[in-house]
Amino acid sequence: MWRGYVAFHNGDYKKAIDIYDEIMQRPNFDSIIHAYKACCQYGLCQFKESREEAKKSDDCPLKTRLLLHLAHKLNDEKELISCHDKLSDTLEDQLSLAALHYLRVHYEEATEIYKKLLMDNKDFTALNVYVALCYYKLDYYDVSMEVLSSYLS
Repeated sequence: MWRGYVAFHNGDYKKAIDIYDEIMQRPNFDSIIHAYKACCQYGLCQFKESREEAKKSDDCPLKTRLLLHLAHKLNDEKELISCHDKLSDTLEDQLSLAALHYLRVHYEEATEIYKKLLMDNKDFTALNVYVALCYYKLDYYDVSMEVLSSYLS
């Protein structure tokens, strides 16, 4: 499992897939491995294959977030709404939702989520960069620079 984790985080998705495939040959493997492999396929832009692999995993927050982003990539609005409804208020789900809003050019919604997360997690100063990017995309250049300068200081 650690080898697969390291390969994934090094961007060596093919190696991670090979490791996860090897694990799936074992009896009684944890079905979350399907979600991990699907994340690797997503990283390789194999979106359809990733969706099929993710659906083999038991329901879990990672699967939901992955299917949400796959629905966006595959322009599947029905699936996107279904996954959106399954998101919770956890940090990971909210970061994923904010990223999706940003990708869909819903900068105001992304900004609101990032600002709320910043209020709840003051140590996550890098979120200021995302807030600054949203303000920049909204043509609020002065506000963007102010938020960015507070991060840099």
